[in-house]
Amino acid sequence: MSCMFACSRRFGDAGLNYSAIQVRSVGGVERGFTVIVCRACSDPSCMKVCPTSALRSREGGGVILDSRLCIGCGYCVKACPFGAIFWDCVNDKPVICTHCGLCVDFCPYGVIKLGG
Repeated sequence: MSCMFACSRRFGDAGLNYSAIQVRSVGGVERGFTVIVCRACSDPSCMKVCPTSALRSREGGGVILDSRLCIGCGYCVKACPFGAIFWDCVNDKPVICTHCGLCVDFCPYGVIKLGG
């Protein structure tokens, strides 16, 4: 979970409240784990459903959130086919991967990488 902590630290949070990456069990230690993170879609469904255009296309795929325009409707969360948009309950805004690479730097197993 060090990748999740590293991601959340982008916002100065010591916990996992603002992590845009999740590591979840797929059936315990025997079956392993899966990483849930933005897949940098070239035609993002989350952006298409945003009623205020708070999400704009990011060069290389994925989206960039303009939180000033976000009204907290949550449509983007529902539209993501990978379940990779998480929710900041304090600010009522989505938590979306910025593809900064911190998770990659802090993954002790080398299973995460940025690239196309």
